[in-house]
Amino acid sequence: MTRGPLPGGLLRGAARGAVLALVSGVLAVVHLASPSTAAAAGPKPGDCAQGELCLWPRPGFHGERHVYERARLTPGRCLRLPDGAGARSFGNRTGRPVTVYESGECAETAEFHTHPSGSWTPEGAYRVRAFKVWER
Repeated sequence: MTRGPLPGGLLRGAARGAVLALVSGVLAVVHLASPSTAAAAGPKPGDCAQGELCLWPRPGFHGERHVYERARLTPGRCLRLPDGAGARSFGNRTGRPVTVYESGECAETAEFHTHPSGSWTPEGAYRVRAFKVWER
């Protein structure tokens, strides 16, 4: 016995479940791609341009971003952040390694780490108070 279409195009049983699962999957993908979710994931490379070191005062790339251009930095010179300023997250797009220091004088007696160009640090282990850009 052959059944004709259901009134109003309604689906029954397994067919209805399959359609609901498909629609739920599509909605989940659309939600994941929404701008609000993407923004919460952190910065995009455009938030820190090529040739820049970008520092944020709070973890997760939050707060007012401070930008230092490689062309204006002297390699090997310690650059202290302004008094009261500090960074907890940063992106290095300088094209050179950058060492960040807990000490405001780039002293190696406190914490310090070197980050290669292209690295993003969403939460540093300490408050950065100074940095040096290296030749290579």
